[in-house]
Amino acid sequence: MNNVKKMVFTGLLIAFAIIIPIQFSFLKITIPPFTATLAAHVPMFLSMLMSPSTAIIVGIGSAIGFLLSGTPLYVVARASMHIIVGGIGALMIKKGVSFTKVIAITAPIHGVLEAIAVIPWYGINVYQLLIVVALGSIIHHVADGVITVALVKALSKALGRDISKNLFTT
Repeated sequence: MNNVKKMVFTGLLIAFAIIIPIQFSFLKITIPPFTATLAAHVPMFLSMLMSPSTAIIVGIGSAIGFLLSGTPLYVVARASMHIIVGGIGALMIKKGVSFTKVIAITAPIHGVLEAIAVIPWYGINVYQLLIVVALGSIIHHVADGVITVALVKALSKALGRDISKNLFTT
């Protein structure tokens, strides 16, 4: 797959990462300081199948999307953790770890990072950090992971090849 196609796919994933929090706010669950917009992690997961740099750039797009949607800054800070989680996941896939294992392994990392991200706004409140934010983020991560795995399986079937290792292998 040539670089132009990779750039187009990256651009589309960035666009989805920006559009989802803006246009799909009706799918949002809020238990402050936790919020979850269903499918908000799907672009991040798909970008992991391309490259670490793509995952990082799509993570930046996710933070921009939440900023543009008018969510509070602590939500934008949480969304910026997609930069790190996506990069870690993409590196793991590059090293041969299966896509489903990457989703499982990055779930607690994602939860802890999002809990850390809200400390400047909520302080160190164990219940809010560990139960509400970390556990809520892990559950949201897994739910969006299930959506993404189903999407990857459907795309793999339609393309006649397994894209769960790398979107651009032939």
